[in-house]
Amino acid sequence: MILTPVDNIESEAIQIYNRFRENAFRADNSFVADSPKVVNLLLESNLKIKSILATQEYYDTHRSLLSHKEIDFLFVAPKTLMHSIVGHKIHHNVMMHGIRPEETALSDLGNHIMMLDEISSTQNIGSIARSAAAIGVDSYIVPFHGPHPYSRRALRVSMGYVSKLNLHVYSDMVQTLSLLKAEGYHIFGAEVTPQALPLSEVDVPKKWVLLMGHETTGLSQEILDLCDTAVQIEMAEGIKSFNVGVAASIMMYRFKHSGVT
Repeated sequence: MILTPVDNIESEAIQIYNRFRENAFRADNSFVADSPKVVNLLLESNLKIKSILATQEYYDTHRSLLSHKEIDFLFVAPKTLMHSIVGHKIHHNVMMHGIRPEETALSDLGNHIMMLDEISSTQNIGSIARSAAAIGVDSYIVPFHGPHPYSRRALRVSMGYVSKLNLHVYSDMVQTLSLLKAEGYHIFGAEVTPQALPLSEVDVPKKWVLLMGHETTGLSQEILDLCDTAVQIEMAEGIKSFNVGVAASIMMYRFKHSGVT
């Protein structure tokens, strides 16, 4: 294991760790992750890792894990210097720069899919990914115009478990839903409407897509009209909705434990 000491925070090789905006990563389809739990889980995946920036303590502790992964650069720096590089105080001792996984074609996504419309919260993107992986959902479909599941905060919230999911990013909702239907999926739109079927009464098919809408506005009527079934969670009187991450988790659990495999 060859470590490259970092003693100049202006070095171009490590500037990626100081870039927070999404457009800094779209060009080469890369990501930055932080914290030992997230980084170590991603090291166990098949993702291409370009570099790691960490303290000597991290390398000493995880030498065995790192020895099984081909990584272009292993940068070592004291935590105080890492603070200067990232521009704020960090409470961990490792960061990773890697390449996002290749997207999975719609025809290869598996039988059970979580799909998002216009979720704006990066935290919700990560939370839903973590729940999907834990519950055993196959795949995750997200819009191009929105937070990416491999953005730094989404990765941290998902604890890296998004790497367990097949991922597809779409640009056209109408076209994507049409293609999914052609592949034999039943599209469930999660929305509180008078026409929505209570979750406990849903007859879950073998192949399904669960579509969640925006945190505030939910799914539009236009999108609901494209779904096969609208579904809602039964709630106590006077309560109008769940947090979208909580709702997604409840629904995924119900769908996965319906007795249909």
